[in-house]
Amino acid sequence: MKHRPFSSLAPNSVGFENQILIKPTGFREYDARWWFGHPSSDQPPEINLYGIQAVGAGLGTLIHELGIKPQIVVGHDFRSYSLSIKQALIVGLMEAGIEVLDIGLALSPTAYFAQFNLDCPCVAMVTASHNSNGWTGVKMGVNRPLTFGPSEMSRLKEIVLRGQSITRTGGTYVFVQRMAKTYMKDLSLGMKIKRNLKVVVACGNGTAGAFAPHVLKAIGVDVIPLNCDLDYNFPAYNPNPEDMKMLHAMRHAVLEHGADLAIGFDGDGDRCGIVDNEGEEIFADKVGVLLARDLSAEHKNARFVVDVKSTGLYKTDPVLQRQGATTYYYKTGHSYIKARTQEVGALAGLEKSGHYFFNAPIGRGYDDGILSAILILKMLERNPNSSMADLRRSLPMTWGSPTMSPYCADEVKYEVVEQVVAEYKLMEEQQQTIMGQNITELITVNGVRIVLEDGTWGLVRASSNTPNLVVVVESPTSEKMKIGMFYEIEARLSKYKEIGEYDQKI
Repeated sequence: MKHRPFSSLAPNSVGFENQILIKPTGFREYDARWWFGHPSSDQPPEINLYGIQAVGAGLGTLIHELGIKPQIVVGHDFRSYSLSIKQALIVGLMEAGIEVLDIGLALSPTAYFAQFNLDCPCVAMVTASHNSNGWTGVKMGVNRPLTFGPSEMSRLKEIVLRGQSITRTGGTYVFVQRMAKTYMKDLSLGMKIKRNLKVVVACGNGTAGAFAPHVLKAIGVDVIPLNCDLDYNFPAYNPNPEDMKMLHAMRHAVLEHGADLAIGFDGDGDRCGIVDNEGEEIFADKVGVLLARDLSAEHKNARFVVDVKSTGLYKTDPVLQRQGATTYYYKTGHSYIKARTQEVGALAGLEKSGHYFFNAPIGRGYDDGILSAILILKMLERNPNSSMADLRRSLPMTWGSPTMSPYCADEVKYEVVEQVVAEYKLMEEQQQTIMGQNITELITVNGVRIVLEDGTWGLVRASSNTPNLVVVVESPTSEKMKIGMFYEIEARLSKYKEIGEYDQKI
C-alpha cells in the first residue's frame, strides 16, 4: 500500500471502500488513536481498515529501518471492532515482511509480558484504552519494555502519510495459544495475600474483566466482581478509573458489601484506581505516594519518576524524605514516564492517571494495572492494623482536583498551550501575583505547572490522546486556594475561542 492516504473520505461511499483513509492527527506523541466510528454518532471516521493496514505496513517498514528483528507480538482489546482492526494491521505488517505472533484477546500488559515470554522485541497492541466506544488505536514499541515516543511516532507518520512503506517477503503469521493464562499465572506466582481482604473489582465491562478477578482470586483475595462481564457496549460506564461515574459505582459497592477497598481497571488493564473502605476515592498520585513510602522502606535511597499532573507530596512528604527517596517530575504519558524511569534507574514510575511502572526486582518496567493492584494489597498486608482509609489519612492533607479535560481540537491544542505558557512566563517576569502570592516556579517540561508561594499549583497541558486540554490543581493549604487556582486558570482559558466545554469541573 504505497500510495498516499486521504485525510477524509465520506463513509458509505465507493471511495471509502477503495481508498486509504487516515487523519494525520491520529499519530500522537506516543501512540496512535483515531475515531473509527460508532452507530450512535454522526462523527465521520478518521481511519478505515485500509488505513489500519497502511499503518501496519508503515510500522513494519520502520522496524526494518531501525534494524530490529522483524518479529512482533500483536493483541487486541474487547471492542466490537478491535479484532477486525488487528487483522487489518496484521495484513500490513506481513506485507512489510514481519513475523506476526498473535496472542488474541489481551490487555496491554499481556502484550508487553508476551514480548519477554516469547523473546520478541516488538509489540503492537490494538486498543483505545479508556476512550469511549468508536475510538481505536495502537500502542507500539520495538525495544522492550519501552513504547514509542515522539521521534518514532513522527517517523512512522512520515512513512505512512507519504506512502513510503516497503513491501518485503518473509511475512508470516502464528497464533500463540494460551498467552492469557501464562500471563495470569506469572502475575500470581509467589504473590499469596495472607491478610483477609474483601475487594470490589470493577472493570466497566472492559477487557480487564477476563483477567483481573481471576488473578486476584488466585492470590487469595475475596473478590466482589463489579461489571466484570465483557460487554463492548460498556452499558454501566466507560472503563476509566479517573471517571467519576466509575468511581461513584465503586464507592457504592464498597459501602454495600463492607469491602476493604475497591480497585477499578481501565479498558486495556494497564491502569487501576482505588476507593477505600470508607468510600473515599483516592487519586492515583496519592496512592503512588503511599506505594513510594512502602517501597522506599524496603529499598534504600529509592528513586521515583512522576508526571507533572501529580501531587507535590512526592517532594514534601516527611516519610519519603526520612527514607531517602528521590523524586523526579517529568512529562505526562506512559511512554515518557516509562523511558525516564529507565534513564534514571528509578525503582518505579508513577502517573496520576494510574499508570505505574515497576523495575526489577518488582517488575519488568512496563505498566500493569493488575500488578499495581497486587502491590497495593501487599502494602495493606504489611500494615495489618491499618485500613486503606487509615493509610489515606496518614498522608499530609492536600486539596486536589480530578483531571479535567476541556475540549480543544487536535489541530490547535498545542498552539493554544504555547500561548498559555507564554502568558504565565510574562506574569512571572513582571512579578504579577495570583491570589496575592508570587509565582515561585514554572515547570514547562509539559505545558505549564504554576507553583505559588504556599505550594498551591495548577497545570495546563495538551492531552496526548484526545482533542482536549488537561487541567489539574492542588493546594496543600486549603480548599479555597485550590478553587482559586482553578478559577485563575479557567478565566485565562475562557479567552480562547478554541477551547470548549469541560468534561467535569471541581
